[in-house]
Amino acid sequence: MARTNFQYEKRQRELEKKRKAEEKAKRKQEAKREGPDGAAAGAEQTDAPQDEPAPQDAA
Repeated sequence: MARTNFQYEKRQRELEKKRKAEEKAKRKQEAKREGPDGAAAGAEQTDAPQDEPAPQDAA
């Protein structure tokens, strides 16, 4: 009867934990770059109206 290789199984569990931790860290970095509301960190966001009104078509 074959014996179970516990060291191999433990190593596989450890590798899986490490892979999941790396994926989680990557997701956290992506979320941090995007900002709290999901927009890109480098994009400008202003809720205040601009100084000049939008141009309108003359009819």
